[in-house]
Amino acid sequence: MIELDIADGIARITLNAPQRLNALGPDDLRSLTAAYSDAEAAGVRALVLRGEGRAFCAGRDIAGVDPATDDVSGYLDGLVTPLLQRIAAFPAPTFAAAQGAALGVGLGLLVATDVVYVAEDAKIGSPFAALGASLDSGGHWLLVSRLGPHRALDLIYSGRLLSGSEAVAGGLFSRAVPAASLQDEVDAAAASAATGATQAFLASKRIVAGLRDGTLDLWSSVAAENAAQAALRDTADYREGFRAFQEKRPPRFTGV
Repeated sequence: MIELDIADGIARITLNAPQRLNALGPDDLRSLTAAYSDAEAAGVRALVLRGEGRAFCAGRDIAGVDPATDDVSGYLDGLVTPLLQRIAAFPAPTFAAAQGAALGVGLGLLVATDVVYVAEDAKIGSPFAALGASLDSGGHWLLVSRLGPHRALDLIYSGRLLSGSEAVAGGLFSRAVPAASLQDEVDAAAASAATGATQAFLASKRIVAGLRDGTLDLWSSVAAENAAQAALRDTADYREGFRAFQEKRPPRFTGV
């Protein structure tokens, strides 16, 4: 079950099937995609993704799946990849709180999210060595780009999972925090972003995406920064930020 709550300019999406560790079947993926669409239509200025219970998301729900007739392409190409692309392109800062297992497509949800806080004792990685399947949902890109090919293949071949603390130390995610304070930390970060200069954040998000996918290098990213700054000059938040600095007061950003 996917739940969406919107309040104070922040969307909170909850994976709420703790009895199956928030594993995602086709209907769950469709509902999750719809939740992001609804949050975008509402014009929120930040979004938080979380999982209810002892796991963030254990990956695909394979209960009842017959491997002989499994439509794996329909699941991955038709449902997972479009969802991850929608998350990555969401027009506001996105945050995720991950406790317990974050595996397979659950790991992919984190790859596509802007800022990821994980519990120190979370379990992150590729469980596929025991399934005869390969890592998917952007997992190869994440492990190779952050850990290098040797460590990535070591984790894939062995099936060893990283703790949240190990994952952050390796540069996979943003912060590792005690499980008891995970949600509070993410909520505070999202609340801060929701009162920030949204258009400036989105300009940086686009530049980071270009650097990540290789369409930008050093000098083209500098050019993109210059163009972004020139465009932001015409926003209300740019003018407000300058005035607040000059008047020695906190800025009051509206997101436009």
